[in-house]
Amino acid sequence: MSGNQAPLLEMRGISKIFPGVQALTGVDFRAFAGEVMALLGENGAGKSTLMKILAGVYQRSAGEIFLRGKAVEVRDPRDAQLKGVSIIHQELNLIPGVSVAENIFLGREPIGVGRKLDWKRLNANARQLLDRVGLAVSPGALVSSLSVGQQQMVEIAKALSFDSSVIVMDEPTGALTDAETERLFGVIRDLRSAGKAVVYISHRLQEVFEVCDRATVLRDGQLIGEASIAELTEDSIIQMMVGRKLTEQFPRIEMESGAVRLSVRGLKAAKTKDASFDARGGEILGVTGLMGAGRTELALALFGAMPRTAGTVLLDNKKFAPTGPHQALARGLAYVSEDRKGLGLVLGLSVKENITLSALKLFQRAFFKLSFQGERKVAREYIGKLSIKTTGEGQKVRNLSGGNQQKVSIAKGLLTSPKVLILDEPTRGVDVGAKKEIYGIMNGFKKDGIAVIMISSEMPEILGMSDRIMVMHDGAVAGILDRGEASQERIMRLAMGLEEKRE
Repeated sequence: MSGNQAPLLEMRGISKIFPGVQALTGVDFRAFAGEVMALLGENGAGKSTLMKILAGVYQRSAGEIFLRGKAVEVRDPRDAQLKGVSIIHQELNLIPGVSVAENIFLGREPIGVGRKLDWKRLNANARQLLDRVGLAVSPGALVSSLSVGQQQMVEIAKALSFDSSVIVMDEPTGALTDAETERLFGVIRDLRSAGKAVVYISHRLQEVFEVCDRATVLRDGQLIGEASIAELTEDSIIQMMVGRKLTEQFPRIEMESGAVRLSVRGLKAAKTKDASFDARGGEILGVTGLMGAGRTELALALFGAMPRTAGTVLLDNKKFAPTGPHQALARGLAYVSEDRKGLGLVLGLSVKENITLSALKLFQRAFFKLSFQGERKVAREYIGKLSIKTTGEGQKVRNLSGGNQQKVSIAKGLLTSPKVLILDEPTRGVDVGAKKEIYGIMNGFKKDGIAVIMISSEMPEILGMSDRIMVMHDGAVAGILDRGEASQERIMRLAMGLEEKRE
């Protein structure tokens, strides 16, 4: 524990200015040997920017960095690794077409006789690291053959291969299963016991209380405070992060649901074995279940992005069988993907271009020309309507925080004037303040008579925002519960197939 010991890492007065944006202002940060330091804050608070400065991805505008009490300059990521700093970024940084072992030791492969790569030693070294993180895959397996969660564990093994003194983990559990998360926590505890300094960035506060010793909180690019986890509560952390108390985390509004907008009977597709349910205007139908239950596959089948093999669907009492997403959008069903960066947005395009991408026909003029003025007007309208924090409609989406990227995804879906809106994990990777804003937006959809289908793995979110809850198990609807009869225990029994199906 820190006590009176000097920090292994200390960053003093760190500031960072991007063109037109003050990302960090005089931030102090410390990490101690044998401790796990949580780095917390809303999206856009400056957490990743601070760590990218430590990792040599960005150069600071002002301030100093000390390792073991000695001032250092970190010129680039390779220099950071040589100085004993490893960072596991939220975005995976692996080469899909080569093996797990090659990815772990890229640029540091063992060389044998005749200056040839020593494959036996490479795979043996990789096997040791994979065993350490509890990943039972072959070192020779192609990274492209692994699940996202397994790829994340390879990233962690790669970071451990450098035997760094400071290890930064940026949202490491986002793609992990519960079992993989527990294995990761075991690795973190081993690193702490070995005297390493671990920096843990996460929006999942329950993880912070489980695995961290201290917490540093940033807000709007400034240091708000540092304290022992034992001195903090979930409420006090949230108040530090957002600058206000979140007295009601789930601001659900009570209102009478309307007519059935989407009627599904006996739907089968890919992992969806049997789905029958109704979604009504002015309600939020929460959809949950264990990993692999078929929730996203059901959404994709409804959206025309995955072929159906059986069943009937009615949208506003008319047969609905889209052959692709464009047809689904044109008929009034929109889908906001859980993978906003991979499927929901084009990161290299502007906020305006992303918002209007699914509804370009609205802005089409003679000879297939677009009305750019019309696009700008509508983009500004949605920026205001959804409180998207941006420098303007021309800003690149990749430069927005996660919460604001999600709002752009939602705006893109809304512009098609949907009757049914499917939100797949709408608050994944989003901080607590932005979550509440998104919940407020969802309440607005209810008032507009839209049928909202919210797919979520977060039990508090499902219980807090849903009017009815549909639980899936093994590709089928295990049960549909009214809000008043739903409980975490009841939902889990249905999700595990332990309770009889009923409507």
